[in-house]
Amino acid sequence: MYDIKKIREDFPILGREIYGKPLVYLDNGATTQKPRCVVEAMTEEYYNVNANVHRGVHFLSQKATELHENARETVRRFLNARSTNEIVFTRGTTESINLVASTFGDAFLKENDEIIISQMEHHSNIVSWQLIQARRGIRLRVIPITDEGDLCLDKYEQLFNPNTRLVSITHVSNVLGTVNPIKQMIVTAHAHGVPVLIDGAQSVPHMAVDVCDLDCDFFAFSGHKVYGPTGVGVLYGKENWLDKLPPYMGGGEMIKNVSFEHTTFNELPYKFEAGTPDYIATTGLAHALDYVTSIGMENIHAYEQELTQYAMKRMAKIENMRLFGTSANKDAVISFLVGNIHHLDMGTLLDRLGIAVRTGHHCAEPLMHLLGIEGTVRASLGLYNTKEEIDILIDGIERIRKMF
Repeated sequence: MYDIKKIREDFPILGREIYGKPLVYLDNGATTQKPRCVVEAMTEEYYNVNANVHRGVHFLSQKATELHENARETVRRFLNARSTNEIVFTRGTTESINLVASTFGDAFLKENDEIIISQMEHHSNIVSWQLIQARRGIRLRVIPITDEGDLCLDKYEQLFNPNTRLVSITHVSNVLGTVNPIKQMIVTAHAHGVPVLIDGAQSVPHMAVDVCDLDCDFFAFSGHKVYGPTGVGVLYGKENWLDKLPPYMGGGEMIKNVSFEHTTFNELPYKFEAGTPDYIATTGLAHALDYVTSIGMENIHAYEQELTQYAMKRMAKIENMRLFGTSANKDAVISFLVGNIHHLDMGTLLDRLGIAVRTGHHCAEPLMHLLGIEGTVRASLGLYNTKEEIDILIDGIERIRKMF
């Protein structure tokens, strides 16, 4: 059974009030709340095991290193990667994408080479490549989407040509909630000899991800979106690809030997982890992944799918409701506008009712331009949300709609 009462008890913040109203937290696409086990594990390490990791011979450093590397193994197991050599700790999805864009760009891209992205990408998967575009003269090719928010796969296949060097695509849209058929898209790309980077920021919290089954070449996600701490994330990369890429930053840890004449670099994954890592956050991330694993990713996915469908059906009945992203393959993100009510006004007034939603362009301005709008209100669901909270959201929207 999915014990929602017990799950909610693991998140103390869900019991607080906002403006005298019970908190209804529906901004999980931006960041999730943290269970007690994550915060307690990080506190325990700060109080009892805190020391810089790697190379220290004293007891605390050895114990901190053990926790840090155990966390890497937890991530490897969670993603079903082949080796911990394929798990690079970063500050989050954004840094992971930038790492690939920068190093892949330096190693493999030249003028007129092409990168395939889509119209639904987050800015981190657009701007990162535009920075390489400015340096290398590459071109971005963009997969169009349908009115429902699905990728046009026939157009995707037509984008490949001898200049295509990489596909960089989101797994789940942070605006539309569309779950893209990335396994099929990876097969297509590999048939053309092209590697694939997956932005998994919005998929990892909601569904099981098996990088071996997907056969993706790179996969990125953030800790704070999967009930872990901020400031830590993961880049998975196939070992043969990570071996080919140059270091991203220089400093301690990523080297073997340094002289004024020459430097040799460390083995994987440390080649990409310059400086002191956030080893406390990696412990928190490991506990977060163990937490969702204990509930079961399949259980979480099924529960959130039920919530999403319930919310979509109820919201579709609201007068003058406009829903953005109506794909049959949709995850726990609902973006909407009601009539001519500005998204900021709707979000501000919902906040006064204790309901936390996100407003604006959601770091997806090109998608907003395509939709012909400035922004939306976004309600994004997590494993601790309930149908009762969705009912409160609906009642709040109706109340605000009548005010206008």
